[in-house]
Amino acid sequence: MTPPETTELTFPSRLGAVDDAAEAVAELLRRIGADERLMYDVEVAVREAVANAVVHGNHQDPAKTVLVTVTAAPEALELTVHDEGAGFDPEAVPDPTAPDQILRGTGRGLLLIRSFMDEAEWLIRTGGGITVRMIKKRRATW
Repeated sequence: MTPPETTELTFPSRLGAVDDAAEAVAELLRRIGADERLMYDVEVAVREAVANAVVHGNHQDPAKTVLVTVTAAPEALELTVHDEGAGFDPEAVPDPTAPDQILRGTGRGLLLIRSFMDEAEWLIRTGGGITVRMIKKRRATW
């Protein structure tokens, strides 16, 4: 059995971090032989999680960072995105598919993360910040 490979990446709280994080994670996925479907699913989730961390968590504060951790194990891919913001209750975010929310420009990131990953949870961190933990289970092929 191949041991898990973990990579930690730190990004500044700026919108350019979204592209930087997506490319760094894509490079790791290419290295482990991920297929196009996995690459797409993970890219969407990483982009949404990092964008939320930068904009909603850290409010683009240059003194704050976003930490992305990727662990590739034989059974699954685990990604975490940590911000230094105040945190929030993901269950309190309105459903963006509800008729009264359809035209609003917010709330879709959580829906996309939940849709493209097999598991997703948001954890308030002791000392501040929130972590989104995302799992993509291994299929027959990556």
